[in-house]
Order: sequence, then C-alpha cells, then structure tokens
Amino acid sequence: MPETSSPTRRGRRLVRVAAAFAVLAALIGYVAVQYATRTSAPGCTVRATSGQGGPTYELSTEQAANAATISAVGTTRGLPERAVTIALATALQESALRNIDHGDRDSLGLFQQRPSKGWGTPEQILDPVYSAGKFYDQLADVPGYSRLPLTVAAQRVQRSGFPQAYAKHEPNATLLAAALTGRANAALTCTPGSAVEKAGDPARVRAELVRAFGPGVLPKTAGATDTAGPREISVPVTSAGPGGKRGWELAHWAVARAEGLRIEEVSYGGRIWNAKDSGKGWYAKDTAGTGTDEAGGSGDGQDPAGSMAAAGSTVSEAVGSPRGDVRIRLAH
Repeated sequence: MPETSSPTRRGRRLVRVAAAFAVLAALIGYVAVQYATRTSAPGCTVRATSGQGGPTYELSTEQAANAATISAVGTTRGLPERAVTIALATALQESALRNIDHGDRDSLGLFQQRPSKGWGTPEQILDPVYSAGKFYDQLADVPGYSRLPLTVAAQRVQRSGFPQAYAKHEPNATLLAAALTGRANAALTCTPGSAVEKAGDPARVRAELVRAFGPGVLPKTAGATDTAGPREISVPVTSAGPGGKRGWELAHWAVARAEGLRIEEVSYGGRIWNAKDSGKGWYAKDTAGTGTDEAGGSGDGQDPAGSMAAAGSTVSEAVGSPRGDVRIRLAH
C-alpha cells in the first residue's frame, strides 16, 4: 500500500516551493532594475562604423565634453585629425579626460600642465580651451609630428616619465577624433543626466560655440531673435566638406556638450539626436515625421533608413532646416 504524505510534510513542501518562487521573482526584479539602470545611466558611446559592427568606446559625459573641446580647438586652428588624436590620447593618459585640479607636484588640468614650468596660471590651465591650445602650440613646433609614432609626438610635448603609456590610448583616441572632427558621421551619441531637463541658456551655448570654434562659427546677427526660435540655435554650415564633415563636427560637439549646456535635441544631415530618446542614437526622420533606424558613423553622408531622396539631400529636406544648418534645441 503506497505511503501517503502527511499534511505537515505537504505544508513544508509548499513553503519551500513558495520560497523558491519568491527568490526567483526577486532575482528577476533585481536583474531588470540593474539592466534599466545600466541602459539609462548617463554616458556616451562613439563607434567606428554604421550598424552594430566595429569597435566602440564608452566614456562619461564629462569625458566626452572635454574631448569635444580639445577637438574643436585643434580643428579651429586648422590642425589635422592626427593632431587631435595625439591630443586626445595624451589627455586620456594624463587625466582620463577629466579637468582635475590636482596631480603630480603642481600639475593641473586635462594635460597635467605645470604652472611652474611656464604653462600658465592655475586658472588658465584649468580652462580646457586654454590648456588644449597650449598643448597644440607645443605640438605644432615638433617637426613632422603627424608622421611620428603617437608616443614620440606626445612625449616631445609632455616630457613624461612614462612615455610608452600613451600608446594604449591610441585606438580610443582615434575613434573619438574621427567622430569629433566630423569624418565619421552620426558616430557619437550620449545619454545626458537629469541636468538636461532644466532650461538651457541660448546665450551660454552661443558663447561656448564661439570659445571652441571661434567667432566665425555663428552669423554676426545671431541673438535672442534668431529665426530658429528663442530656444533653438541654428549654426550655419557654409562648407560642409566630404560627407558633411563640418556639420557632423558641430553636431557631435553639441551632443557631447548636451548635459552641461542642457541641449535637448540636435539635428543635421537628415538625422536627429534627442536627449529623451538617446537610446535610439541618431535616427532618420521620414516624411511622416516618425524616427527610424539608429545610425552609426561611416563618414559617407548617406541615410541608412533611405529617407533622403538622394545623396545630395540636406537636412532641409528631412528636418526642416533651410540651409543644411546644424540645429540645436535647448531644454525649456
């Protein structure tokens, strides 16, 4: 005759099963929270090619903002992409692209420049525009720097005790330089923190554009009555270059600076980046006004979603900009 389970034994089994389900549910909830937190956390990603293939580099919004400034100062001086790559690799090694107010002895800032060695006052060195300019001043005096190994070129400027350390940053610096100089289009996307939800200041954005790119970056008539609207800034791209290089340089700068300047949306070349939909990256806007397809950066200037009528199409056909300008919309 088969043995029957007692009520006590069945009760214990039910308790064990319920406990196991509770643990499983808690684990699923924990994983879901961690995934949501990870995917929505502030940060930036730069990629080499369109789609999901190719190398990528992830960095904080602070690092991206400083990298964008370093790149803009270099290109505004007419320096080649190689100079920007060297500068970015140097700053990655010296400060991890953070504008720090301490270092070895009296070293400061992005490049750990020393006031006692004639690099400037502490206040000047802690200004990313100034410190990047001083780095490029010294780099330009290195004969044939663009043909030298990166470690050699950087060391001629920095005089570091660990010159070979610059080499490990070259791959990431190369990715960053391609995006921030505009050679790779739609290659940089960021998820800003909560600060972007506060109202942005158009005057401050214009001032930062001028500091980074020089006074010629904006029309002389730009002001509060800009036709783009009180919360929008239209940056002319009079000579875009191959694949819209100049436009993508400005657009990537705006995305990299979005958190600090409270930029809500950037559009150029038939594509849009929006802070609230940053998970999409750069997406194409079709004629019905619905965003589709994340875009990566191959530098070819084409629209992967097929929404642009031809290779020569400009942002005016896709997002309403009349001259192919870069459009920056601030939070309000």
